Amino acid sequence: MIFAQISDTHIRPPGRLAYRKVDTAAALERCVAHLNALRPRPAFAVVTGDLVDFGSPAEYRRLRELMAPLAMPYYVIPGNHDERGALRDALRDAAYLPSEGEFLHYTIEGYEPRFLALDSVVAGAPYGELGPARLAWLEARLGEAPDRPTVLLIHHPPFLTGIRHMDVQNCRDGAALGAVVERHRQVRALLCGHVHRFTTTLWHGIAATICPSPSHAVALDLDPAGPSAFALEPPSCLVHLWSEGRLVSHVSFIGSFDGPYPFYDAEGKLID
Repeated sequence: MIFAQISDTHIRPPGRLAYRKVDTAAALERCVAHLNALRPRPAFAVVTGDLVDFGSPAEYRRLRELMAPLAMPYYVIPGNHDERGALRDALRDAAYLPSEGEFLHYTIEGYEPRFLALDSVVAGAPYGELGPARLAWLEARLGEAPDRPTVLLIHHPPFLTGIRHMDVQNCRDGAALGAVVERHRQVRALLCGHVHRFTTTLWHGIAATICPSPSHAVALDLDPAGPSAFALEPPSCLVHLWSEGRLVSHVSFIGSFDGPYPFYDAEGKLID
């Protein structure tokens, strides 16, 4: 089974650029076209937070317009730039989102593996946190299906990346989340957003991966005194393959590139 991951689209109202420089709407348009053109096409896409930039209804309307051509179902979780109420109102017809309650967490069933989407948002704060209520929800959902391989979705990474100005905004109770993962060994992977660049590590015995953005990247600066900055690196998303009980993740660059070219000629000889 193949599925795609998009993250940190940061959509603004029509005609507005992010940071006076980044056309995030055009970037998402290109990403949607890219995913539609993939063969085989992913079964669905997950969008791991920071869907819009300021959480306004106008931004969510624009997001829906831009996502409408996507030729597959998609599932969203909130990030620190999102506003739960406006997001819930804009996607009220999305049956997977809870229609009531404080948090936008839910399960995605019908696929192998099972997915648990977490809401790590702390209203008004750039950092994330789950807290006792959301951790209890996760523990209960994992207890429902102890034999089902499961992937967790969360916006804020629960681990440090070495990019200081982003690490101070990570999921602050990552250790508590990790303890839940260690108690439920059916959890095979965790997929995040927030940092705008592909990053992967081994975390509490599972693969933990951050998805890049289809628009702008957080600058790769591992200097502890490095400034907060972004770069216009090649846009990308992730394509995940679930196979033989494990998740295999690929970076998929968005745009036109030379190739593919054959390695071998018509007679099966390596082209020199």
